[in-house]
Amino acid sequence: MLLMTQSHPYKPQRARRSAMGFTLIESLTVMGIVAILLAIGVPSFQYVTTANRLSSDINGLLGDLQFARAEAIKEGITVSVCATIDQVSCTTNGAVNVPWQTGWLIFTDTLPSGTINGNDRILRAQKSLSNQDTLVADNSVKFVSFNREGFVNGLPGAITLTLHDKPTGWTASYTRCLSLTIIGALTTQKAGDTTAENVTCT
Repeated sequence: MLLMTQSHPYKPQRARRSAMGFTLIESLTVMGIVAILLAIGVPSFQYVTTANRLSSDINGLLGDLQFARAEAIKEGITVSVCATIDQVSCTTNGAVNVPWQTGWLIFTDTLPSGTINGNDRILRAQKSLSNQDTLVADNSVKFVSFNREGFVNGLPGAITLTLHDKPTGWTASYTRCLSLTIIGALTTQKAGDTTAENVTCT
């Protein structure tokens, strides 16, 4: 007796349905979901990347000032950090808020202070900051000099360097500050924190 095997019938409707791909409604739904995710994710991503960049920049200056202070103590000499435009000489800008975003130099500093001359040696050179960030020092501070004890020469009191994400109309939450006292203490602050000058980092 022969057993008859039943074969699966061909289903042309199912094959045609598979060949059609996504419907218009399905495509629009996916596009809507992607748009919502981008609307949520892009601002958060921008905040993280910008905030991290400014934190990195202010910490870079902090590290260089700490290096200058350590070298002054170790070598028993005056070591200065000054704003620069050309990475070769110190800026002579005497504005109330001196720009530092164009870079700074660390150098051994003999008299006259704050200028590279004679036997002065450049120890490090920092290039200008990117993305139109602005970094300014208050009280017309063009340079900072550390003596052999690690104290700061020539400052009447604490100073603040403020970093913004652009020249005008900056985003307040991105702001970063660096405070320096006459005893050589260095600290960084985020927007809203109180600086060594007892003012708000803004």
